[in-house]
Amino acid sequence: MVHRSSLYYLATVALLTVAMTACTQQSASKGQKGGGGGGRGRGGGGQVVNVQTAPIQRISIQRSVDLSGTLTSPDQAHVSSEVAGIVRDVLFEIGQEVTVGQELVRLDATELNLALQRAESALRQTEAQLGIDASRSVQIPPDDQIAAVRTAAANREDARAQLARAQELIAKGLMSRAELDTVQTRVKVSDAAYQSAVESVQALKASLQDRKASYDLAKKKLSDAVIKAPVPGAVSERTVQRGEYIRENTQVVTIVRMNPLKLKTAVQEKYANLIRQNQIVDFKVEPYPDDMFHGKIAYISPSVDQASRTFNAEILVDNPANKLKPGFFAQGQIQVSRDENVLAVPEETVSMLAGVSSVYVINNGVVKQTSIRTGEHEGKFIEVLEGLKGDEILAASNLNELVSGSRVGGGDEEGAPGGSDATGNGGERRSGRGGGKGGKRGGGEGKGNAQ
Repeated sequence: MVHRSSLYYLATVALLTVAMTACTQQSASKGQKGGGGGGRGRGGGGQVVNVQTAPIQRISIQRSVDLSGTLTSPDQAHVSSEVAGIVRDVLFEIGQEVTVGQELVRLDATELNLALQRAESALRQTEAQLGIDASRSVQIPPDDQIAAVRTAAANREDARAQLARAQELIAKGLMSRAELDTVQTRVKVSDAAYQSAVESVQALKASLQDRKASYDLAKKKLSDAVIKAPVPGAVSERTVQRGEYIRENTQVVTIVRMNPLKLKTAVQEKYANLIRQNQIVDFKVEPYPDDMFHGKIAYISPSVDQASRTFNAEILVDNPANKLKPGFFAQGQIQVSRDENVLAVPEETVSMLAGVSSVYVINNGVVKQTSIRTGEHEGKFIEVLEGLKGDEILAASNLNELVSGSRVGGGDEEGAPGGSDATGNGGERRSGRGGGKGGKRGGGEGKGNAQ
């Protein structure tokens, strides 16, 4: 029994010795792999990661609000014919630029000419009755200067004079009562005739206005037989052909104004306090992806749509070369303000993981991972809203090899930013000839690292 126990004990000790020897050899092997002053392993108090560093910056940032919308023409005229007739000439084509007053369509004017001549004849007849000479003056004379009224007035005065003589003769007994009654009746007739003449003149004056209006209308209709452009722009639609008969109010052409254009957009409710008139808008359109176009906010709706929680805004866009077309879809930004002295970090110092942004702050050669809240992106810098004070030194390279507690040394990669060493103490960055390759590859002796 004692002999067996001794053998068991000796076997156990032998096995433990073999295991310890194997562990020692494995640890030595790992130590050889991880040794060297420029190693790149994660963590470990004795391991050093070579990194470049960058200070926090104070920059100015242009604040903007994204927008999307459609370009439209501020003036789009659907031109129609005001008279009926046969189309004789069409003087435009689609896409052609037209100016105000330019002739577009001519209609047959034979019937309109005849109607004008008839209206002019009736007008001249009435003018003659009123004693108006159209070749000299079109001013209507006073009633007492019109021939019919003058004649009636003369007859009335003659009847009154005869009555006065008859009354003298009656007083002398030289005229009978019957003759006096006849003279009195003549006076009454002349008074009525005068009044009738005055009323006839008044009717002629009213008729003159009516016939003058008829003449002007006939003249206008003749002029309307030539359809002209009411606004400047480009022809976007042609709806008539030569030889066809068109009725009144038939659309013949659509003209769109090309300069300026309007960019209509809807802005989110939360930006209502930022949007102002005359703010600059930069946008792009799909046909010209490399060109940036500009405009200014001209009109802002005072109300918010309750369904979409947006309010409408219209931007005027200069389009002198007609490069932009109504109907283009545009995407861009409204430049609302520029903020100065904004805390920002270089974009290469920021690490993103699962939607969380963080940076690696270096203090006395030791890294501390710090979460930050970011804002706008301006060039190669990212705005920092929370998480940093502004005087930290940040790691700007090899971020995937860093964790909190890692020790770092300065790298000398080409183009590395200066201003601080990797210890975070503000020392000058220096590099020796022997340490450049070791800093890049992670296997050097660290001779060229910042101390």
